[in-house]
Amino acid sequence: MALQEPKMRVMRRDDIDAVVAIDALVSKQQRREYYERKIEAVVNNPHNINTSLVAELDGKVSGFIMGDVYFGEFGIPETSATIDTVGVHPEYQNRGVAHDLMDQFLTNMKGVGVKKIYTLVNWNDFSLERFFANHKFQPSKRINLELQLP
Repeated sequence: MALQEPKMRVMRRDDIDAVVAIDALVSKQQRREYYERKIEAVVNNPHNINTSLVAELDGKVSGFIMGDVYFGEFGIPETSATIDTVGVHPEYQNRGVAHDLMDQFLTNMKGVGVKKIYTLVNWNDFSLERFFANHKFQPSKRINLELQLP
């Protein structure tokens, strides 16, 4: 039997429970407040484009991708975007859900004039780095700086 293709759609406020549950399974952390803020910012901001997507399979949210579009922030003159979170429910991993989410995200970003997309990956997260590399992401010419506060 052929695998069902995931249905892609824009993230809505009522996706919060599914997103939090997927993230808890994948990250082993409870980050409901983080996602409440993120989802509220994307669905309730008239000055921003809702770039966050969910994939539905078997009638339920099977994965999500979240990001933002920037119109000149950080001194970067071109329209750019970031991807800050990708999650796929363990039952649906290795079925192409993350790839389909990424493909739709990239299509949407091209549609709004984005020229570059940035993301951060922990240096030792080889599977996530490989996922992004498979989508033609490469090391940036920008330097990520951090400051550890005491």
